[in-house]
This record gives sequence, structure tokens and C-alpha cells, in this order.
Amino acid sequence: MQYLHAFGDDALGDDDTVGLVQRLRAGEVSAAELVDAAIARTEAVNPHLNGMAYRAFDRARAVARQTSGSSSGYFAGIPTFVKDNVDVAGMPTMRGTDAWDPAPAAADGEFPRTYLATGLNPLGRTRMSEFGFSASAEHPRLGAVRNPWDTDYTAGASSSGSAALVAAGVAPIAHANDGGGSIRIPAACNGLVGLKPSQGRFPLDKEFRQMPLRIVINGVLTRSVRDTAVFYREAERLWRNHRIAPVGDVTGPGRGRLKIAVLTRSIGRDCSAEVRAETMKTAALLEDLGHRVEQVERPPIPDSFADDFVLYWAFLAMALVRMGRQSFGPSFDRERLDDLTLGLDRLAGRRLYRLPLALGRLAASRRHSARFFRDYDVLLTPTLAHATPRIGYLDPAVGYDQLIERLMDWVAFTPLQNVTGEPSISLPLAQSAGGLPLGMMFSAPLGQDARLLELAYELEQAKPWTTIAACA
Repeated sequence: MQYLHAFGDDALGDDDTVGLVQRLRAGEVSAAELVDAAIARTEAVNPHLNGMAYRAFDRARAVARQTSGSSSGYFAGIPTFVKDNVDVAGMPTMRGTDAWDPAPAAADGEFPRTYLATGLNPLGRTRMSEFGFSASAEHPRLGAVRNPWDTDYTAGASSSGSAALVAAGVAPIAHANDGGGSIRIPAACNGLVGLKPSQGRFPLDKEFRQMPLRIVINGVLTRSVRDTAVFYREAERLWRNHRIAPVGDVTGPGRGRLKIAVLTRSIGRDCSAEVRAETMKTAALLEDLGHRVEQVERPPIPDSFADDFVLYWAFLAMALVRMGRQSFGPSFDRERLDDLTLGLDRLAGRRLYRLPLALGRLAASRRHSARFFRDYDVLLTPTLAHATPRIGYLDPAVGYDQLIERLMDWVAFTPLQNVTGEPSISLPLAQSAGGLPLGMMFSAPLGQDARLLELAYELEQAKPWTTIAACA
């Protein structure tokens, strides 16, 4: 293993977000010192990780100079990053591609408005796979986003840049969003906490609200459970959807014991023997903690789910490809799109007549899953079906047919909760034989995000995970 990180004896140290807030309020560090340290760390590791899509260092320094103990927002003074697919005023939004000429956004999008109102100070935008379609960011011209645990391996996607930079110690928290696993996948690859919240938990930008089936939801990537829990508490104070149960202030494990189903096989897809063994070890840990665990044989979805999800993915790609000039301006050049985006567009063109039935079946998955959770409180699966692959394995240049098959094999467990809207969290509870993090995924009924945070606290205490800094 060749670890690459930026942890050191500077203002950031190895503290998580809450720890830095405490030090700021105690006067031990200043907001300006935190931003300067984060910028120095970015410059040290980003040439190797390739996690940055756009730098806004001068803006971050200016905001830090104006931050004081009276500044609004619990996280005032904490450096962060925003993924490159939501608008931040004054910064371009390129969605992981270089297929048009960038222009700065005129205003913050719906979610960034809430995210930044917590006081977080963005240093810039982070890289992602093109339009978020792939589980690995490996662009033919922009390059690959690399894993700080071993830069020969992918950082996952689509929130790859955010995950790599948080794991490497550049910032303690970063924005991510998830339309098929894009919070949980990079969390699993980089040893982070990644909660995909219940659909409706946070505001959505217009692009995501207009989808015929809403599957994208915003969130964060962090190194500790308390950072994620505190972010949800603070964001909920700013924006609340009263149609779903509140998260509230989750500060530790729950008292109740849960009935937990464990599943190691998705529809037509087996996970590797290594991943299966680690999942069963997690199940045994849950039993040791007093939870009731039962193994189930199949997920609560029809056999058509994977093909239907890919077709919907393809329809979204087709809309982007064929409406590119209207959406992104006259400089849009479809010839600059990667082979996965174009391959999905071709698939949609051939099978568009199947889309209405596919959408109907996907929507019905919500009922199937809701029935499943009448019998269980939580579902445990691996986050990913096998260990993190090397850079190149998921390169769009391998060709669409081979790439989509490899993606479906690896990302066999995460898309379900995007369709059902249910919350799902990846926790870094295991490691591969090669020393890379392996994520374990826990899902719960709609609105039960707090239940997952309570369980995450309990597992973090029972089996603490380490950062790269502790390993190197």
C-alpha cells in the first residue's frame, strides 16, 4: 500500500469537523488558518489525486477573513468542497465533462443555498464522472480521480473528488450527491461515512426535480458519524420537509435492538467471496451487540430491476446528449462526450419504447421494499460487490458493452434505495486483502435516517475505523 494524504501538524491537524468547530470557538485556531491549511493540503495532494474541478481559493480566503465568533452557521469557518453538478454563484458547473465552454453560475442552486448557510466555506468544486453515469471518474481528457489509499485504484464515483479529498485530509467534510450510489460508492472506496438520505430530505436543484423518477438526493461525505449527524441536524434547522420524519439531534447509539436482514446476493449478481465473508463478519458483530440478524436470499425487488434502472439511466443520458445545446449553450459538442454517455444514449434510442413499462416497474419497487421493511428494521448488504478496482478497469475507453457489464457487476446493491427513496448509509467496517477499505451498507424504511445514524454510532464505537493518517 502506498498511502497519499495531507494530514500534518497544521491548523487542521487530524480533527473531524465537529472537533474543528470546537477549536474555532475556543480560539485555538482561526478560520483564516483553517483555509490556508486546507489550500496548502490541496496543493500538496491534488496533483496526484486529481480531485479538483475548479479552484476558488481567493474567495475562500476572503470569506475566512470575514468569519468571526459571531458569524452565522454552526460550521462557520470550516473549509469544504462542492461537487461539480450543482450551481454555486461565481463558479462554473461542468458536471464532470469538458463538452462545452464553462461560465460562472449566476446564483447558488437550491441545495448549495442550504449547504453554505450552515457556514461551510467552499474552496472550489470537485471532480466527478461525466454527468455522474459511471462509478469511476476516468475521463479521457480530464484524467482519473485516484484513491488516496492507493493511487493505482479508483476513488469511486460519482462524488469521487469530494471523497478523495476528505479521505486525504484536505477538508473534513464535502458535498456529495447520489443517484445510483454516488455518495455510498466513493465512501466505500475511500473509507468514509456516506449517508444517502431519504428522498425529500433536502432541497433539489431544478435539473433533479424535473426527472420523471426522482432518484438524486444531496448529502455529505465525512470521516466520522458525528460529523454526518451534526450536518443533518444543522441543515434541518435551515430547511425542513415536514412530510418525512425529522432526523433531529442524533448524538449516539439507540437503545432499542433491531431486527436486521443480511443479504449478500443481488438480482443475478453474486458478490465476491471476500466481500461476502466480510459482510457476514459484520452480521456477527451486530448479533454480538444484541441485534437479531436473519439472512435473506434475495432483495425485495423484481428480476427486471437492473435492466429497468439502466434503461432509465440511458434515457437521462439521451436527454442530456440530444438537448445539449439547449441546456448548455451553443458551444456544446457531443463529440467530446465519453463513450459511456454516448453508449447509454444509443441504448435509449433503441429501447425507448420500453421506458414507460420500465418506469412503472421501478416505481412499484417502492411498494415491494416497503413490504419488506414491515418485517425488518434494517437491511445489511455490502456497499459494493467486490473490492475497489484499479484505474483502467472502468475506463470508458474499454467500450460500452464491456463497461456497462462491469459496472452492473460492481454496483449491484446501491441503486435500489435511489428508486425507493429510502435512506442508506455506507460505513468503512472492513478492508480488502490488499488493504483498501470495504464498505458495509445499511438501509432503512423511508424517513428513518436517524435509525441509521444511531446504528452507525454503535458500530463506530464497537469497531472503530481508522483514517489514512493512522495507517501510514
